[in-house]
Amino acid sequence: MYIQSVFLGYGKKNIISNASLTIDTWEFVFLIGASGSGKTSFIKMIIGDLAPKAGHIRDEKRRDIYTLSHKEMMQYRRKLGIIFQDFKLLRKKTVYENVAFAMEVCGYGNDVIRSRVPEVLTQVGMLDKQNIFVELLSGGEIQRTSIARALIHNPDIIIGDEPTGNLDPKNSREIIELLEKLNQSGKTVILATHDDRMVEHYQKRVIAFHDGKIVRDEAKAGYILS
Repeated sequence: MYIQSVFLGYGKKNIISNASLTIDTWEFVFLIGASGSGKTSFIKMIIGDLAPKAGHIRDEKRRDIYTLSHKEMMQYRRKLGIIFQDFKLLRKKTVYENVAFAMEVCGYGNDVIRSRVPEVLTQVGMLDKQNIFVELLSGGEIQRTSIARALIHNPDIIIGDEPTGNLDPKNSREIIELLEKLNQSGKTVILATHDDRMVEHYQKRVIAFHDGKIVRDEAKAGYILS
């Protein structure tokens, strides 16, 4: 992923200012910064939800994603697995139904769904909970289900916006360990987080935002905002 001289803003107010960076395949990256520093807006740009007013966001083929056709954009988004802080699961459905639903809306047949869903639930350690309703799960189990849903299209890149923000330290650690295993299996992982202990512990690449600007980009780093 290649971000080149990107500006994002509304009117005269810049939300992201002159951001440039490259995220290579298989990297594990933490995005850090205070609330309002630009992390979430940055994520929305790279997943195709917010178009920059200047600059380029390019995929692995060096195509600017905001020049892609609708079909090409859908193909690009299928290469991304998105994990949210608030989970965005259907609480009145089972674990299996939630993950299967992500395939149903994309038109997959029942045979493919029945084959694929158990695979991803096994990956995240939730196969034995597949018939339990989401509203009966713990926070960590709910987030594991969210990760399973994010993996359903076998994405190249996993992107999380505060994926451990609603979890206790034990569950947070388990989720990051799961994401690290996925990274080691070949997935690129990009996580926005406020969890300083987690960043300090794992010592991955850290990109720090302040007032919409990248103020620090360092490999194997801790939680330092400037």
